[in-house]
Amino acid sequence: MTTHLTKAAWDHPSTGVGYKRLVNRRAIWLFSFALPFLVAVTCLSLSLLRQAVAVFLLITIGSLPWLPWVAITYFRRHRVEAILRAYPWRELPCQYPPYVAGSPATIAIPFREDFAPTFRIVPFPIALAERENDHPDRIWFAGDPRFGGVVSPVGGHYPVRVVPDKVPPEGWSGGDDGLALRVGLMRRSGKGTQT
Repeated sequence: MTTHLTKAAWDHPSTGVGYKRLVNRRAIWLFSFALPFLVAVTCLSLSLLRQAVAVFLLITIGSLPWLPWVAITYFRRHRVEAILRAYPWRELPCQYPPYVAGSPATIAIPFREDFAPTFRIVPFPIALAERENDHPDRIWFAGDPRFGGVVSPVGGHYPVRVVPDKVPPEGWSGGDDGLALRVGLMRRSGKGTQT
């Protein structure tokens, strides 16, 4: 049984606060990757701490593989906001499949008896069951079950993006394709977005 909590997830007071924390976390990540490079350039331009420049440049080079992911997550935060403004929170039962080392964190949400997709938490795995969660067997979901959406522990205070882990070859039917396309859950080709 699904419980619709508000007209839009954004209307729930804790959701706005949780989204602002998400934006702050992503901005800090992005800034932390840019900071060593900025320090190195500043030191070179002011002829200060020449020995430290090599260390900051090595840190910058070491973090380059992660920079695109962090930048994408920062700019894709608008998709999370659009989903929260368009879809209501629905409280649903959930299960956390066993975590395999090196695999993304997943969550299984049974929407119906015959439809229980598994979602990956993107872009970085998070143990939602441990995030200020008084009800680890329940989850709040906003989005289209065919293409993913946003989940949060009960209360809406920690929204994170989820995408389907595996899509059946025949695809899924039902849902509002126009709304999914408008908020960025679906591409014009009819496939779901993965960020």
